[in-house]
Amino acid sequence: MTLRSAPDRLLSVLAAFDHEHPALSLTDISRRAGLTLTTAHRLVGALTDWGALERDASGVYHVGLRLWEVAALAPRGLALRQIALPYLEDLYEATHENVQMAVRDGDEVVYIEWLSGRSAVGVHIRVGARWPLHATGVGLALLAHADPDSQDEYCAGPLASFTPYTITDPARLRRVLAEVRRTGVAVSGRQVTDDALSVAAPVRGPGGTVTAAVSVVVPQADAQIPVLIPAVRLAARGISRALGWQPPKEP
Repeated sequence: MTLRSAPDRLLSVLAAFDHEHPALSLTDISRRAGLTLTTAHRLVGALTDWGALERDASGVYHVGLRLWEVAALAPRGLALRQIALPYLEDLYEATHENVQMAVRDGDEVVYIEWLSGRSAVGVHIRVGARWPLHATGVGLALLAHADPDSQDEYCAGPLASFTPYTITDPARLRRVLAEVRRTGVAVSGRQVTDDALSVAAPVRGPGGTVTAAVSVVVPQADAQIPVLIPAVRLAARGISRALGWQPPKEP
């Protein structure tokens, strides 16, 4: 049996919380973290004293505001959202559809902003949600501009399927990524739900490296892709400029 270090045990307590389990009892934390009740009690107490966890009147624990304060310092989190928000709002006003921004974390995208109207198509997205790179427009935009070794490794791995239209063939995924690089946009239709289509474009940092992606998600049935592409490109380009990126000068 491998002994777990103190930091591993502490992090396992925090990892017990997710979007499906935002509130947990001490017993739940112990079970989900794989810890004895005594160890869980000690670690939860320390995290609560520091502010990483909060305990309500019923004795149930929630993630504390102290973690939000620390997370706000992440350069790909709140700071990026603040810079991007005016451009995302403009994209929303132009479309009145779901507008999203995401960054890459390993083999997944993490959504750091989401704007949605009342009549927008339903999506399985919220701030902090994760999805595999190949199954989303933002993920395809990010993966297409990753280094070749990273792309090869991803394509060689299992490609999860969510609808009959999800890309699960490595050869097809490589062709799609090549098309994204050629056109500068990713069009992802019916991959997560069979009634939605996403158009995404990469966001570049000061050195030109793709650091995020922005997208608009619309109903598949009446998606006007030629209209959406320039709007998404404009938003991504505006955010990139705000981050310090300068487009190459034309000869």
